[in-house]
Amino acid sequence: MKAAVLTIGDELIIGQVVDTNSAWLSEQLTDAGFEVIRIVSIPDNPAVIEDVANELLELADLVISTGGLGPTSDDRTKQVLCKMFGGTLVLHEPSLELITKLFHKRGLPLTETNKNQALIPSSCTPILNLNGTAPGMLFKRRNSLFVALPGVPFEMKSMFDTGVLPLINELNVGTQVLRFTVNTFGIAESFLSDMLSTFESQLPQNIALAYLPGPSGIRLRLTARGSKGGNLGSLVQREVDKLRQLLGTAIYGFNSDTLPSVVLDLLRKQEKTLAVAESCTGGYVAHLLTQVPGSSQVFKGGVVAYSNELKVKMLNVNPKIITEHGAVSSQTVDQMLDGVIACCNADFAIAVSGIAGPTGDTPGKPVGTTWIGVASPTNRNLELHTFGNLRDINIQRASYTALNMLRLMLLGRQ
Repeated sequence: MKAAVLTIGDELIIGQVVDTNSAWLSEQLTDAGFEVIRIVSIPDNPAVIEDVANELLELADLVISTGGLGPTSDDRTKQVLCKMFGGTLVLHEPSLELITKLFHKRGLPLTETNKNQALIPSSCTPILNLNGTAPGMLFKRRNSLFVALPGVPFEMKSMFDTGVLPLINELNVGTQVLRFTVNTFGIAESFLSDMLSTFESQLPQNIALAYLPGPSGIRLRLTARGSKGGNLGSLVQREVDKLRQLLGTAIYGFNSDTLPSVVLDLLRKQEKTLAVAESCTGGYVAHLLTQVPGSSQVFKGGVVAYSNELKVKMLNVNPKIITEHGAVSSQTVDQMLDGVIACCNADFAIAVSGIAGPTGDTPGKPVGTTWIGVASPTNRNLELHTFGNLRDINIQRASYTALNMLRLMLLGRQ
């Protein structure tokens, strides 16, 4: 069955707000067995909303819209839906009760504007909103369904899970879509594609491979389609096992695994601690690590020594080393490792110094030049990397490269 996603709001069109709803909904619908054929973002314009919604209903079995259901004058979707599907706006008492409780809990007065949020088209089946004021609405037209949800992501997701997903699972009874992601680091996309050309050509017809590159590596997504109750899971696992054989330690994890979470898990299993010394990455390595719940068990902290002065004072880097070899050098990074291990009393360490750009290059050291070091109680590895000209990407690539170097050291591969 076919599905379409429609996101409504002037703020999306002008770039003021990033549309994350369509990506999330498309993923959920694909997992539920639907083929998503359109993703459209439109402004809060009644004529545009009506035209695009009618067009999508002709193309898809299911259309899900988000946005345009707020209490302000620029939210006009409910009036358009009355025009499209008939009926008038009527008070939905269960929604009004939820809105009243919500405002009472927050200690806020309930205004007429807020009460009007409980007005919905009489032609719809309501979907309760337990986290906000805008109820959802389900409409039917011949063989197609139209679902209108609020644009606030956490409200929309909760309503989809409780009020929409059970319904669409009934619609798409026979189809199953299974996705499995293999996360890799250290092999460029073109080289990875060459390595996997034979593997890809021998994939079963109902399994597709996609390459998803980024600063954190390349994710290989396997998407399998088949009937529910079949052997789809075992087919996918067989292909994953083949990738393991082909790529070895270039694979750092699967599905939701991240390099920071994998590194922290390895440290936890080995009962070791980590500290970081950062210059050009400005604390981004520490940021990635502390995003993972429970990181404090093994991550002691770090030093952002952006200036040469702090490298000397806080990390005990010999100023002669910086004078003779520069802050971006193996010698400086080597001493940064020693300094942060002593400072934080850690077992393992990461140190990074580079030229993030867009300025700061010197003869022989272009923008993107980065020295990265990792150290254990018995070993250390220093590597020179030359990234690109984009500052933000250089910071990310250096940080993830450092984490991958530590991962390999923890695995005994460096």
